[in-house]
Amino acid sequence: MTEAPSYLKGKSILVVDDEEDILETIEDILDDSTISKARDYESASEKIGRNRYDLAILDIMGVNGLQLLEETVAKGIPTVMLTAHAVNPETLMTSIRKGAISYLPKESLADLDELLNELLGAYERGEAPWKLLFDKLGGYFDKRFGADWKKGDAAFWDDFESSFQIGRGIQERLKSDERFLNKF
Repeated sequence: MTEAPSYLKGKSILVVDDEEDILETIEDILDDSTISKARDYESASEKIGRNRYDLAILDIMGVNGLQLLEETVAKGIPTVMLTAHAVNPETLMTSIRKGAISYLPKESLADLDELLNELLGAYERGEAPWKLLFDKLGGYFDKRFGADWKKGDAAFWDDFESSFQIGRGIQERLKSDERFLNKF
């Protein structure tokens, strides 16, 4: 059996969370990567401005993660939102609009390396990481938010699901991505 390629090995990853145990857990899980950690908005923002990362993993609550998302997108850093307390349709949609490549509940930490490897692989191949996310965790979101959770924003979700590549946030991220700059 052929082993799946590692898209995380050797990558420089910024992980931002206000909980030290979460930072340590992620560092242990992603032991093939170089991890830079921050516990608050200010130190994370400084690191984003000063360093180049292959991936950022941002908590939403406690570190102003949605503002940090804007900063990572502006620097062309693929970003995954990871949250426990802000798992709701509104922050999911905001993450999409602001250009995150994925939105994971902290409940998925046990599978974080596998999920991130698949998401980053899809991203690097130019495929839609969001499609992969909903293929993998769509049932989780339906259970958590209710079976008809998308109905309140049906137009957004209809457009999104038809392409998995719409939205100002995704377009803005692509405009910052060196691989796509000559295509705009």
